[in-house]
Amino acid sequence: MDRPILTFAPELLLRAQDVRVAFFDVDGVLTDGGLYYGPQGEELKRFHTLDGHGLKLLRRAGIEPAVVTGRDSPALRARLQALGVRHVRYGTEDKLPAAQAILAELQLDWSQAAAIGDDWPDLPLLRRCALAAAPASAHPEVRARVHHLTAAPAGSGAARELCDLLLVAHGHYRTLLEEALR
Repeated sequence: MDRPILTFAPELLLRAQDVRVAFFDVDGVLTDGGLYYGPQGEELKRFHTLDGHGLKLLRRAGIEPAVVTGRDSPALRARLQALGVRHVRYGTEDKLPAAQAILAELQLDWSQAAAIGDDWPDLPLLRRCALAAAPASAHPEVRARVHHLTAAPAGSGAARELCDLLLVAHGHYRTLLEEALR
């Protein structure tokens, strides 16, 4: 069977070992951060299939994807519903209480959490998680405070990169890849 080509630094894999929930920001992580409006003022979003498939793989591996976002839109709700993301908080200015509520629902703590964010509202989560990540385009203050900067850009695989890291750390990546190669 073909061997996986992805590798991650051992210290990142150690940080990710106990992660059971991964928090994702939307704008600037699952999207490129641009805000698009249609002629009637409706908000449009562009999502990447790599990121979506990564969220699905996490669930298959027993790691719960969760979304805590400062915005809300029908497009976002439709995408997260299509991906089967069960733990979502929309329109959340203060993300920490929302994330803590999700942790309580899952009976987990911060040592079992990972997060990826790009701007100051994400910092409270990033500072508490066992593994914090950010896209390379994140604000400098965020980039300085995370364990991992993704090579993939926001909205084009950055979230998938975190998913892959978690899958490797939990020993599921190779099995899932082998299933896909069949």
